Amino acid sequence: MADLTDVTGVRSGGVTASNEPAPESLQAIEQVTTELVRAGSLLTRESDARALTAVLVDQSVDITGSDLGAAYLFSEPGDPNSSLRLMYLRGRYSIPRKLDPDLETIAFVGELHETLVLHGKDRPFFGDALLHERMHSAIVAPIVAPAATFGVLVLNSVRPDFYHNNRLKFIESYVPLAAGMLHNSELLDELRAKLRRIEALERYQESIFASMTNLLVTIDRDGALHYFNRAAGERLGLAEEHIGLRFTEVFGNAVDKGILSAVDHSRENGEEQLGIEGIIAAPKRELDFSLNISPLRGKRGRYEGLTLLFTDQTAERELKGQMQIVKEERRAVKDMFARYLSNELVENIMQYPNKIRLGGDKKLATTFFADIRGYTRFAEGKDPEHIVEVLNAYFQEAVEVIVTNGGYIDKFIGDAIMAIWGVPLESEEQDAVNAVSCALQLQERVSASDRTFFTGDAANLKVGIGMHTGPLVAGNLGSAQRMDYSVIGDSVNVAARLESIAEGGQVIITRDTRELVGERFKVKELKPVRVKGKEQPIPIFHVLGVAR
Repeated sequence: MADLTDVTGVRSGGVTASNEPAPESLQAIEQVTTELVRAGSLLTRESDARALTAVLVDQSVDITGSDLGAAYLFSEPGDPNSSLRLMYLRGRYSIPRKLDPDLETIAFVGELHETLVLHGKDRPFFGDALLHERMHSAIVAPIVAPAATFGVLVLNSVRPDFYHNNRLKFIESYVPLAAGMLHNSELLDELRAKLRRIEALERYQESIFASMTNLLVTIDRDGALHYFNRAAGERLGLAEEHIGLRFTEVFGNAVDKGILSAVDHSRENGEEQLGIEGIIAAPKRELDFSLNISPLRGKRGRYEGLTLLFTDQTAERELKGQMQIVKEERRAVKDMFARYLSNELVENIMQYPNKIRLGGDKKLATTFFADIRGYTRFAEGKDPEHIVEVLNAYFQEAVEVIVTNGGYIDKFIGDAIMAIWGVPLESEEQDAVNAVSCALQLQERVSASDRTFFTGDAANLKVGIGMHTGPLVAGNLGSAQRMDYSVIGDSVNVAARLESIAEGGQVIITRDTRELVGERFKVKELKPVRVKGKEQPIPIFHVLGVAR
């Protein structure tokens, strides 16, 4: 690569000069022009700002024979008051990463938009143009386009009086060319960004139209089909080949003449028409519709066509029917559980009905049985109404404790209560903890001196509680005439067996429940018990209270 030597003498760059300028020779002009054309062609190959900056610095250093070249660009594009950051460096010297816009050289070049030449480091001004202590001469050129200011190009040489006519002419011609290319790159980036935003808006608009259940069709000012959404394509049998055809050609045989006349009237007069009802002979089935016709206006309100919004009234009626069925099903679920679950659990079920399957669902649940001890002897010879009164007073308290702790009242069996934790919603470990906590709270109420039940002749009644955690099936059991939500399974039988051996005031649990509750409760291991259908005795524990 040729170095621009000064065959014509020296010319001042507006700062200092060591010799008087001499007339330029034809050879010098040709040399500058040749290098400018070659270097300019390299700029045209790039469109990225960083790549353009690299070409600018590399070519400027190579062609001028400089020892150091750097491009500093404003940190805030287009703001000449912001600091300048080093964007590209050519040379093995360590130089500042940033330049202050108030530096003498930067302020001078930025204000005049002229190239500055420094011939020696002994000059009394513009010494900051030398980026390294070993440098003796410099040239600083503003990177400026007619509509944009980017920064400065700084070239340094270790030799004094280095930047004379040829080098200066090249820089004064090449840097503006690069600045113009940088401006084009900036405009191209802006154009690409706008294009991306437009494409994103188009995708967003298309996704909205595609998700609409209503049928959207647009026609241009001449009555030709311009657009249709997915719903319109599926239900009206529209395809890409229909785009550009007149509305009357596509729908002429499918709708009555009143609809065609209404569309023509709006197209000619730009008037809105709402709630036009009719029937379209669609490919799959007749479509009972309500049609809204609205003018489609573009920039500055210019009329560009019509939007036709069809509401499928047949599908709407079917949807309303389905919604009514869903409402009835939700009401049935609520009626089924409201009496036996806390309001919080009922609301949870209503919010997430997919968590329960009314036909039957396998669960890991904790089954709880509580039976009154001494009931048979107490009931002998008593008036049935008095017995019912005593039971209801106890059941009212027991149900409150169970529901408050998240349990589901499965049924009342004489003087016994069967409750489940883990149906219809399942949370295995917490279910077991809630069940044991409930049993202890119930026993506390039974043994309280100020209890409001088991009074008078029922004062000696106690409650024995047994529970077990295991798999079971929960769902609707019964016939078409009578159906209840309940549970069945071997784990229910185990819990019932434990309740039968629990003495008054005791809470008996199995090892399965014990493992789930961990160390939250104080327990005492009892002698294992045999349960019908089990080959080995079942380890059991007496719950003494909450662990401290």
